[in-house]
Amino acid sequence: MMQIHGLQRLTLVDYPGHLAAILFTGACNFRCPFCQNASLVLHPESEPVISESEIFDYLSERKKMLDGVVVTGGEPTLQKDLIPFLHRLKDIGYLVKLDTNGYRPDVMRAAVESGAVDYIAMDVKNSLDKYGMTVGIADFDVSPIKESLSYLLEGNVQYELRTTVVHELHSDEDFEKISQMCSGAASYFLQTFSDAGDIIGKNLTPPSPEDMGRYIRILRKTIGSVSLRDR
Repeated sequence: MMQIHGLQRLTLVDYPGHLAAILFTGACNFRCPFCQNASLVLHPESEPVISESEIFDYLSERKKMLDGVVVTGGEPTLQKDLIPFLHRLKDIGYLVKLDTNGYRPDVMRAAVESGAVDYIAMDVKNSLDKYGMTVGIADFDVSPIKESLSYLLEGNVQYELRTTVVHELHSDEDFEKISQMCSGAASYFLQTFSDAGDIIGKNLTPPSPEDMGRYIRILRKTIGSVSLRDR
């Protein structure tokens, strides 16, 4: 049974080109200090659970208004019933977008190759040498991140890469490294960190607009489509 803790009934930006609903799963294997869903990540058991029947009743009723569903988190790939759940969304006629941190490339690959997803958004947290610090895990193994990136860059599914930029965590040097790591990516979005009140860390601040513009220019050296996506 999927653990769905939140339903946003409409998004105009999270699934490019589509009107979509967003489903929020609980739990995550990362502890990113800038995470905006701290309650879902740290204490998912304390959050109300929305039943699958309620979710599918709503989505069935809204089929003429919506054409996509975004499954996000938390980290959805930790859910053992994820792929059957995604197939149920497909069966009622929805396009499916999966948001992931990329740490379970086997699940991502299985979702793509079984036809359960149409679009994947993978968070690129930072340059590889600063990944552990950025995700809040000491001695972090970056090999799954590299494997997931390689799989997406091969063009196996429509995808985007994205980074939430934090003044204290990111620099020009990091984005130079990211631009090489993600060279040739189809689509890349930068998001400016904003403290919405439910974050894991403390004393974090957004980068300046000038910083964001510079980071975009750095990424555009190797990536054709780089955009700012702020709310």
